[in-house]
Amino acid sequence: MNRLLTSCVSTCAVERPLHTHCWRSPQSRQPAVLASWLLGVCSLVLLVLLPADVRAAEPATPARPTGRPATAPQDLFAEAINQFFAGKPAESARLFDSLIATQPDLAPSLWQRGLALYYAERYDDGRKQFELHRTVNPNDVENPAWHYLCVARAESPERAREKMLPVGRDARVPMREILSLFKAEGTEDAVLAAASQGDGHQQRNQLCYAHLYLGLYAEANGDSDRARRHILLAADRYGMDHYMGRVAKLHAKLRSWELPENAKAHQPTEARDDY
Repeated sequence: MNRLLTSCVSTCAVERPLHTHCWRSPQSRQPAVLASWLLGVCSLVLLVLLPADVRAAEPATPARPTGRPATAPQDLFAEAINQFFAGKPAESARLFDSLIATQPDLAPSLWQRGLALYYAERYDDGRKQFELHRTVNPNDVENPAWHYLCVARAESPERAREKMLPVGRDARVPMREILSLFKAEGTEDAVLAAASQGDGHQQRNQLCYAHLYLGLYAEANGDSDRARRHILLAADRYGMDHYMGRVAKLHAKLRSWELPENAKAHQPTEARDDY
């Protein structure tokens, strides 16, 4: 992480092209705001590039230097995330669209946009986003999983399996079993058996992911009762405060599936960066 941050700061300082995931700004030529601008840019780079589960519980909202318009790319990104977790996925998707209009070369990295599009029921746009994201993140099982979900909702689960995106090796537990399930080659029991390995924080995190994707898969295949049971387990008993753990809680909220009053009390307050 430190190497990425150092590289980003160096890249921005010399005003490299956007393919480095930084951008130029007129303010970068004003010494009074250079430091805060670079910090805001690099906060966005880390949010966009790092996997979902290594982020802190609350998405960072870079402070806007004096004189920078509210439509600056890092502000659009931060507000899109805020709107998403506020239960407004359509507004979040609109802000992500504005971000891409401002900086098109960021589009492949914006997996967060794909989630917003899914919950905004813009399934075809979501499918395209995950296809694009594969070009920069080819080994993440969660990407073909969300692609499957978009196609299943737009067409059918059968078509979604036919169109499954290829993916490389994802060593996280239980991603291999989740992939097999989505390809109709595995079972729910296999996912849960794999996720139950280990103990403590690691096991809880694995079970959070397992129940989230079991719930998403069940819902896409028309089993709302099973979906509700798994999503509530991911959001409560095995709830985590990283990005995807918060997605489980958001899913329950959007579906009006009531969480217990003490749900927050069950959740660790720190997100781990080793999953």
